Amino acid sequence: MPIPALETPFKIGPVTVRNRLVLAPMSGVTDLPFRKLAMRYGAGLVVTEMVASRELVQNAAESWTRLKGADFRPHMVQLAGRDPHWMAQAARICEAEGADIIDINMGCPAKKVIGGYAGSALMREPDHALDIIEQVVKAVSVPVTVKMRLGWDTQSINAPALAGRAERAGAQMITVHGRTRMQFYEGRADWDAIGDVRAAISIPLIANGDVETVADAGEILRRSGADAVMIGRGCQGRPWHAGVLAGHPAPLQGEIAAIAEEHYAMMIDHYGAKTGIRHARKHLGWYLERFAPSMTADERVAVMTSNDPDFVSACLRRLLSGDRGRSATCQEAA
Repeated sequence: MPIPALETPFKIGPVTVRNRLVLAPMSGVTDLPFRKLAMRYGAGLVVTEMVASRELVQNAAESWTRLKGADFRPHMVQLAGRDPHWMAQAARICEAEGADIIDINMGCPAKKVIGGYAGSALMREPDHALDIIEQVVKAVSVPVTVKMRLGWDTQSINAPALAGRAERAGAQMITVHGRTRMQFYEGRADWDAIGDVRAAISIPLIANGDVETVADAGEILRRSGADAVMIGRGCQGRPWHAGVLAGHPAPLQGEIAAIAEEHYAMMIDHYGAKTGIRHARKHLGWYLERFAPSMTADERVAVMTSNDPDFVSACLRRLLSGDRGRSATCQEAA
């Protein structure tokens, strides 16, 4: 099969995606501010953090915050849970709130999620997993997709079989992370094993795991036969990176400080000052690790512990600007 060009569009059911670079759903990372930036800088598709289905139906504030979309399309929402009833009910809410695509999480390896027998734990119960897929497909008119791993462990690789059954149940796209649950994020993702899923389905396949560069994206497509690439951790600290892999220009060093500062302000606006400052710190840490290699330990502590947005913004401008000679300390910059 020819390898598709990364910058070309593809379709998930009737929904057109503008290129073949998809930002992975990452809990605590791909909130609305991050997704807005990723789309602005050229990602083909972005996915919400996983939304807990029962909590959404029961009006939990955090679930509604995670569901929130913006003016960009498509709006793809990932749902998590193990009860088919709650998953179907939540899917109806998502569609009513403007979701264009609903993704079912059967890949998350986190202990908190599998402890409730959701996420990748569902791969140990394929019949139950299929019941969830069928109920969600019946509940909505928008495309339903499924994200999974290769299997629970190396002795139970069942992604090809589960993906084939998911397609027959009405799923319109499958995403596979090339590791088992028990691998978490250790070792290297097995891009060739994703190809076994390609052989089992005719709907679009997205390949995920250890993609950092354009060369990686091309190689994972070649080895898996997938239609598109999903990138997750490689975008931490650079929300523009999916767009860069799709052919958009990377920001210049002098622009990175402005993006980080805007990202920080967006998070405060989205969550409110107290929560936004706390949630933003992981992102600030990633920006600094990537783009402020000569930062001192004291400077990092100052940024990561301050509750003063003006001070933090001034530090970001100084540390990420590429011109450290302008000011000796963050305090002077502020």
